[in-house]
Amino acid sequence: MRKKDNIVLIGMPGVGKSTVGVLLAKVTSRDFVDTDVVIQSREGRRLQDIIDTEGTAAFRKIEEQALLSLDLRRHVIATGGSVVYSERAMKHLGASGAIVHLDLPFDALERRITDLDSRGVVMEPGQTLRDLFDERQPLYRRYADATIDCTGLTHEQTVAAVVERQST
Repeated sequence: MRKKDNIVLIGMPGVGKSTVGVLLAKVTSRDFVDTDVVIQSREGRRLQDIIDTEGTAAFRKIEEQALLSLDLRRHVIATGGSVVYSERAMKHLGASGAIVHLDLPFDALERRITDLDSRGVVMEPGQTLRDLFDERQPLYRRYADATIDCTGLTHEQTVAAVVERQST
C-alpha cells in the first residue's frame, strides 16, 4: 500500500469503519473524520432523514459535494458505505489518502446490522442487503489500495492489520 497523509476507510455498513477509524487515528497520531457526521452537520439532519425526504440520488449528490469539499492532511477518514458510487469523490480521497477496504463476508455483516431501516444506508426501494453487498463489493475492490479481511478480528486487530499494511 502506498504511503500517503490520510488513511481512508471504505466498506459496507456494519464492517466497523467508524470504530476502527477512531482507534486507528489514536494509534497513528492522526485526526479522525467520519464523513457521515460531516454530511449530517452540513445538512442539519440525520442521514436517514435526507434519504427518506430527498431520495438516494439526491443523497449521493449531497455526499459527493461534502466529500469534494474536504481538504484534509494526516487524518483517518471513515466514509459512508455509498462513497464508492462517486468516482469523483473516490479520486479526490485517493489523491491524498491510502484507501483501505475493510471487508467482511455477507453473513457476518447481516448479523451485525440490526437497524437497517434507520441507520442511513443508501438503498433503493426493494433492494435487499444482499443485493447491496453484491453491488458494492466490486466497487470497494476497484478503489482499494489494500483490503483487510476483518473476519474473526477484533477492532484492535483490524487496526494493527491496517498499520502493518501501511508500513509496507
